[in-house]
This record gives sequence, structure tokens and C-alpha cells, in this order.
Amino acid sequence: MNALVVCPECGHEWVPAEDGVQDAEPAGERVVRDSVGNVLQDGDTVTVAKALKVKGSPSGIKAGTKVRNIRLVDGVDGHDIDCRIDGFGAMQLKSSVVKKA
Repeated sequence: MNALVVCPECGHEWVPAEDGVQDAEPAGERVVRDSVGNVLQDGDTVTVAKALKVKGSPSGIKAGTKVRNIRLVDGVDGHDIDCRIDGFGAMQLKSSVVKKA
């Protein structure tokens, strides 16, 4: 079997495992990773990796802001972290803009 599998988003090509075992996580489990590839879980503490603009707020969220006790959700538009940030209140973040603390 010489078939290659191609990712439609990034164009990465690879040969699928012949015995049916994949290197990725189990198919039934959704795995959320931060901006550097660490696996995130409910209750983790993360740090905002880059400054974020917030609608209705003149200052936004600064890089380095700690967010405690996150909750992973199936959000809209890739927003997969539900959290409460001091000074801003409840909001959703993308896992690509945070890193595990």
C-alpha cells in the first residue's frame, strides 16, 4: 500500500499506519492543545501568549495574563476555552493564543 494521506488545510503528506494504529490520540476523545503543543485539561491554569483586543474594552487583555481554572468546551469559531478573567469577566478564548502555565 503506497497511498499517501494529505491534510486539506496545511498540505502535509504522510503514509497511514498499515496495522490501523495511529500515532494520534483516540478517535472518541477530543484533545485540545495550547500554542506550544501542550495538552490542556479542565481546571488548568494558562497564560495569554499575545495581547488580545476585546470589544467594548479600551485596553484589552495583555500578554502574560494568567487565567485560572479553565473549562474546555466545543465553542464556535475555534473558541474552545471557557474562562473568567479578572477585570473582564467570563469569556471564551482560542487555545492557539494561550500556553499552559
